[in-house]
Amino acid sequence: MSVIIKRLSWKPILNIVTFIALFATVYALRTQISETIENLSDANLFLIVLIAPLAATNHYSQARMYQSLFRIFGERFRTKAMFRLSLELNFVNNVFPSAGVSGFSYLGLRLKNEHVGSGKTTLVQLMRFVLLFISFQILLGIGLLLLAFSGNANNFMMLVAGSLATFLLAGTSLVAYIIGSKKRINTFFVFMTRVLNRAIHVVRPNHPETINIDGVRETFGELHDNYMKIKKDFSQLKKPLLFALLANIVEVGAIFVMFQAFGKFVNPGAIIIAYAVANFAGIVSILPGGIGIYEALMTGVFATAGVSPALSLPVVLAFRVVSMGIQLPTGYFFYQKNLREHSTPT
Repeated sequence: MSVIIKRLSWKPILNIVTFIALFATVYALRTQISETIENLSDANLFLIVLIAPLAATNHYSQARMYQSLFRIFGERFRTKAMFRLSLELNFVNNVFPSAGVSGFSYLGLRLKNEHVGSGKTTLVQLMRFVLLFISFQILLGIGLLLLAFSGNANNFMMLVAGSLATFLLAGTSLVAYIIGSKKRINTFFVFMTRVLNRAIHVVRPNHPETINIDGVRETFGELHDNYMKIKKDFSQLKKPLLFALLANIVEVGAIFVMFQAFGKFVNPGAIIIAYAVANFAGIVSILPGGIGIYEALMTGVFATAGVSPALSLPVVLAFRVVSMGIQLPTGYFFYQKNLREHSTPT
């Protein structure tokens, strides 16, 4: 029996795990899907169809952002390849519950066949989040101005926007401080690795060092060296920042279009702030795609802006279901295609 198990390929196992994760995501969304199907009869289907090209534009923006970041480190990829990669990462981050960690791991393994170091891919993924967060802050300012013009910029909305901006700025500064020194980055990540190894050791007593500490030192040493290349000239980040901003604008635009599809006009400022809050919470959530947290927070923020849950909840649910229905199947297709093309477990 043990011989048979050893001969089993990792691909069928991974496919089964992926299928289970995908089924779990759909099962968790079953109520939202049912309600959305019922509500779509009252919506403008032409406007809903526009979500597809907007989603494609979002992934194009993400692809160009990845392309620009890798180019800073001397790696050149075609836009088409990065577009496909963006869809794969979206699938991985939405289906596998890991608070965004799956995307970091997948990117490193995905580009291992292209001889791109894990320290480089980790920094690119980290910079992607930082640039999206910076563009969030730009959008938050615009959102508050739009709410102020309409008289809906209440104290709570100001507090939410200010708290988000402060938290994102502090978080970005802390990350830059840690990775800006080889000693600090080594101390921090080696400490975190030891903590994780001890936690894993509880359930895997025969594996005292599941995560190799020397490998961690090498990876994050490379991450520090690549970060210093960016630090020498931050103007290199202008182009990827513009694409990050475009990606967020398109996503906000898609939510606005969905409201229009249901015949409801909502101040774009409220959409911007609700989108920023929900996405930030969705990133740190361990639930697949931030299910439940995303919808609840977005509806709550809309309520503080004067949009009743009875109006916003069906639209938010419809947007989530339609958006996932468009992006997850294509992401799954490219994800499976990558498994077939390469022998490296992803």
